[in-house]
Amino acid sequence: MRIRPSSMDALTALAQTGVAVLLGREAVAQGWPPLDLAAYLLVGLVTVPVAVRTKAPVAVCLFTQLMWVVYITAGYWPVVTCFGPMLAVYTVAALCPVRTSAACAALMAAVWVYAGLLGNGPGGSMATVLAQAVVFPAVLWRFGLVARRSAELARQLRRERDERARRDVAEERARIARELHDIVAHHMSVISVQAGLAGYAFDSAPHTARAALSTIEDTSAEALDELRRMLSLLRDTDREQPDGGAGPQAPDRDAPMPGLSRLAEMAERVRAAGVPVNLQVTGDARALAPGVELCAYRVTQEALTNVLKHAPGSRVTVTLDYRPTHLSVTVTDDGAGGGPVPAKLVRGSGNGLIGMRERAKLYGGTISTGPRSEGGYAVCLTLPTSARTVPPRGDGRPA
Repeated sequence: MRIRPSSMDALTALAQTGVAVLLGREAVAQGWPPLDLAAYLLVGLVTVPVAVRTKAPVAVCLFTQLMWVVYITAGYWPVVTCFGPMLAVYTVAALCPVRTSAACAALMAAVWVYAGLLGNGPGGSMATVLAQAVVFPAVLWRFGLVARRSAELARQLRRERDERARRDVAEERARIARELHDIVAHHMSVISVQAGLAGYAFDSAPHTARAALSTIEDTSAEALDELRRMLSLLRDTDREQPDGGAGPQAPDRDAPMPGLSRLAEMAERVRAAGVPVNLQVTGDARALAPGVELCAYRVTQEALTNVLKHAPGSRVTVTLDYRPTHLSVTVTDDGAGGGPVPAKLVRGSGNGLIGMRERAKLYGGTISTGPRSEGGYAVCLTLPTSARTVPPRGDGRPA
């Protein structure tokens, strides 16, 4: 059961008062005057303020020390009320600067020596009183410092945890934004180009218009499938249980994320939009880690989308080079695109190249982009992979 700190302080003050009252009954047996009404009132003034020790630690410490001096001066047994000042000194050391806590500890030591000088000390000799006056305040002060440093460390750890959580959220948002950008930008670019072609050839070439509309239908269906898959993943993540289990799975969750086996479909879709694409594969094709395949797929998708936007009609070559320890993806165009680019396609967020670099960096790869000396533009991606190969499926595609 969790108890509020203020309630715990009140219970502590009540417990100290009860202990002081019980000790007061032993005063006569210890050779001290019995506690009367004035003594019990002073006991309350020394112990009860501890209930607000965390709200005003220095004020509580000074007040309890003062009431303790009054109690000692009146000739009563000092041990009865020593617990309040001791706890007050510990609280100051745990919550206040070192100089302030050291001064309060020194004040307690002085009061302890004062009790011994009056002949009312808790020990049988002055040497014992002096030893207690040094050891007790020093131990309480040291424990308070340790508690203060532990609290500061805990606060620092919480700040670092919160900052790490905020950073993770920002990175996840950026990843989702890149994923949505890749899905929407590519498919909508193809749809926009095909819609313009269909409108242009609607009367003069009905067959071409119907082919463009068919491409729009297939492209929009694929875009919706990918968006539905991503949203289902996000919903399932939000429904994760406290014990780490996931909530009910959406039907599309088991569908594989796009990989290199679907590059041929992408190339065909871009060809239908009027951009000739030549897909070449060199080396021993093999299945790679899903993240690596998705990264290569998205970078290729973004590069082809940029050709659709900025160089429609250019001839494009996509080369996959499987090496033992890495995968190389190169997308080049000859820059011979014909016709002006529609303004609605040119407008964009400008985050495509940034997204490609971030993806490559995430998987430990490198990417270079820029114009070629012989004309056109090139995007070259290199991703590290495992040297181990995975047996292909029976249909010839990677597993």
